Amino acid sequence: MVPGVSSPSPAAPMASAAPPQPKPSHMLVLGAGFVGRYVSERLLAQGWRVSGTCTSPAKRKELVMLGMDASVFDATSSSLADLQSLRDATHLLISIPPIPGIGDPLLSSHADLQRTINDGNLQWLCYLSSTSVYGDCGGAWVDEDRTVNPKSESAKSRYAAEKGWLNLIDDLDLSAFIFRLGGIYGPGRSAMDTITKGKSLSPRQKSRESKQYTARIHVADIYQAILASMSVRSSRRIYNVVDDDPAPRAEVFAFAQSLVERRDPNLIVHSTVPDTQGRIVAAQKRVSNDRLKEELGVRLLHPTYKSGLQGILDSWRPNSTYSNETGDV
Repeated sequence: MVPGVSSPSPAAPMASAAPPQPKPSHMLVLGAGFVGRYVSERLLAQGWRVSGTCTSPAKRKELVMLGMDASVFDATSSSLADLQSLRDATHLLISIPPIPGIGDPLLSSHADLQRTINDGNLQWLCYLSSTSVYGDCGGAWVDEDRTVNPKSESAKSRYAAEKGWLNLIDDLDLSAFIFRLGGIYGPGRSAMDTITKGKSLSPRQKSRESKQYTARIHVADIYQAILASMSVRSSRRIYNVVDDDPAPRAEVFAFAQSLVERRDPNLIVHSTVPDTQGRIVAAQKRVSNDRLKEELGVRLLHPTYKSGLQGILDSWRPNSTYSNETGDV
């Protein structure tokens, strides 16, 4: 030390740079309808970034108010260039149904779609299909190993879309799932909502009146299955997402009407319980959900329609019993 010169104070330690914060997972929902919106709301509440497509400016406004990055996407005329969020998304939920005469509109640009996904951040993909791909199985129990036999044009298009999405990601390093959904119901979309609105059944609804068995699933359990699949590595796995009770539609509506009558008889505008006397067709299929439970570990919140409808009734607020959607299962 030099005499008369004070030694320098030791330098303050350099503040270590804060580790970069991981970006939140980014879900892109193609077709943010009843299921897509339900899933989006809950992921947003968990801190996810969520983007989605819809079919009108009015719906886009609703989704934006939820916190989504939403865009209007016309599946018949829009291009992949309009899906800016596809390249950035880590998770992709496809809930756009096939279009008659066209099929899955996104798969028509297979090479561009594959290139966009391959160059992006995608880790997980799930295509929402339908149990209709099995066709009429004579009332037998069917699982995912059952050879499909779609009869209607919509069911054939669904199966073609399943194959198309699986082929698209065949060589890509990501988890991919096909969920074959039963008839979807939930708050605002149930037999009780149909009854309280007093609306006549649509031709599609009437076509299901005589079925002895009908697969169905509560939207909350679809969400459960989606969350469970995110923790499982899978390349081409198919799951039936249905409840435990493939009850006939007339039975479901009779139970729904009894619930509404106990709640408030004045809510019954007119009976919408299907009149199927002498018209029950002992056919169709009973769809097994064993793989869903065993491999994904899903414990259904609503294993039967009775549980699901009771839960919907319990959620009704006084003087506010239904929203703007009509149930059809």
